[in-house]
Amino acid sequence: MKIAVTGNPGVGKSTLVRQVVEDVPLSYGGMVTAEIRKCGRRVGFSVRDLATGAEGILAHLHLAAGPSCGRYRLNLRDLDEIGAQAIERAIEGARLVVVDEVGPMELHSPRFVRAVDRALEEAQNLLVTVHRASNHPLAYRIRHGADRVVHLTRGNRDQTAEEVTHLLAAC
Repeated sequence: MKIAVTGNPGVGKSTLVRQVVEDVPLSYGGMVTAEIRKCGRRVGFSVRDLATGAEGILAHLHLAAGPSCGRYRLNLRDLDEIGAQAIERAIEGARLVVVDEVGPMELHSPRFVRAVDRALEEAQNLLVTVHRASNHPLAYRIRHGADRVVHLTRGNRDQTAEEVTHLLAAC
């Protein structure tokens, strides 16, 4: 079962992924992203390997080098060595591959794109969050190739986590 979750920024896509991972009775691996906040302000994003706990910087306001994406500079090394590698490892050994998220920052990495493409083809089960409006070919393939596409809203997010967990638990 391949499930894609999309929705507006801040609606709870990453929260849904964390809830599903806690509740689903499958071995899992892959990567998640999270905001980095200082003094109540977002200053960047982290990337974390779900299996190993390894964590790095995906993007930050104060990085001196790396491609720009909005106000942030990207750290493609951590995205590749932590995020993409976590996806590759999960394809090989987990029943559920998790990718949070496929968005403008992550799509700068060719290795990340290849890893997610491979997960779409080879993963037994996939839970992926995808930017709602990206025109990137990978985002399009996810939104149109998943078994189930969930459009998350503030109104449906609590029941949706339960539904996604139930769907994956049945696999």
